Amino acid sequence: MKQVKYIFIISLMALSSIIMPGCQNKEQSAETTEVSESAKAELSALIVTGQNNHKWEVSSPVLKDILVNSGIFTADIIESPAQGEDMSGFSPDFSSYDLVVLDYTGDAWPDGTKTAFEDYVKQGGGVVVYHAANNAFRDWKEYNVMTGLGGWGGRNEEDGPYVRWKDGEFVKDMSPGRGGSHGRQHAFRIVNRVTDHPITKGLPEEWMHAQDELYSELRGPAENMTVLSTAFADTAYGGTGEHEPILMTINYGKGRIFHTALGHAGSPGNNPAMECVGFIVTLQRGAEWAATGKVTQEIPEEFPHFNVLSSWKKYRPLSLQELLNCLKDYHQGDNRSCMQDLTNLIRKSASDESKLAELEKELITFLGSSASNDSKNEICREISLWGTKASLPVLKKLMKEEDTKEMARFAKERISGKYSN
Repeated sequence: MKQVKYIFIISLMALSSIIMPGCQNKEQSAETTEVSESAKAELSALIVTGQNNHKWEVSSPVLKDILVNSGIFTADIIESPAQGEDMSGFSPDFSSYDLVVLDYTGDAWPDGTKTAFEDYVKQGGGVVVYHAANNAFRDWKEYNVMTGLGGWGGRNEEDGPYVRWKDGEFVKDMSPGRGGSHGRQHAFRIVNRVTDHPITKGLPEEWMHAQDELYSELRGPAENMTVLSTAFADTAYGGTGEHEPILMTINYGKGRIFHTALGHAGSPGNNPAMECVGFIVTLQRGAEWAATGKVTQEIPEEFPHFNVLSSWKKYRPLSLQELLNCLKDYHQGDNRSCMQDLTNLIRKSASDESKLAELEKELITFLGSSASNDSKNEICREISLWGTKASLPVLKKLMKEEDTKEMARFAKERISGKYSN
């Protein structure tokens, strides 16, 4: 294990604490979730929200969708009183759940609620710290130990060091300065610094995350913490020029905490950070790990790669009919995420001739519909790779149309060529 170097003098004891790489007011989800019939949700999660400096009304229902879409969680939402209202009766029953997801930044919890939460985690309860929840409770010492790093709320060097990746190792930096910042929202690359942890094992070592706030200059106790992943905060976007912690795990008593700095909430229908497949999958995997200590979920074909963004508009893979409905009004220059998802769906079916035959049947119907010509050209391109004689009649019809004739001819000739010998 590599030693961590300090930029400013700090005790060796603190240095050793960072691990290096080698229900009330329940709300209904905003989305209708779709879970495999064979999936059995065996774990329960409580999402704590109600106050935030971000759009918790958007984020909390989405978090519920994401957890339920994993097929292994049920999820409830509890809302605190509004900011400035009486908090004395706010006392979630943490002990009834396998996982608590924190989507809260606001008024202090009652002392009894704080103690109950600390006990829940010490005794083995799982926790997910989501995005701005690391802004909360600067004055609650144990909360900051549980989150590892936090930002804003007046945080500075008195709250702990910055933690950055420099020259192939993590460095704790006790430089004076604010705690918490981010530049302009943009897409950025995540680098997994620990690749053998259950959460990151099998993921691409580097992958693109959609437009988001890149949290930087977080500082805190950083005790019993493993930084799984970092992102470079490019100065071109107002960032620090540092490789900043993005995904972390923290041990607290018998409890496990997964901390993701990703996922700034947008608005319904325009929520790129939370729609990112990388955010969704790492949240699902982090939640399972926090609740059980292991990860059983497979990595989807749609997971983003080094230079490839990937999104799920409904926070899950779309069905074929949903994808075709998404594509019917497609025009060149539009977002291609639905086309990419269709390609991924076809790839999954490549070894099953009966599934490919069903897909071809649906695509033939699409080509004969009133969908846009640009969308038909995209389908012609796709079907040219694996289509059969069944597609030839509709392709011949499209060859008579000015805006589709070239791509239809290409697809027809490519398919016909397979049967020429």
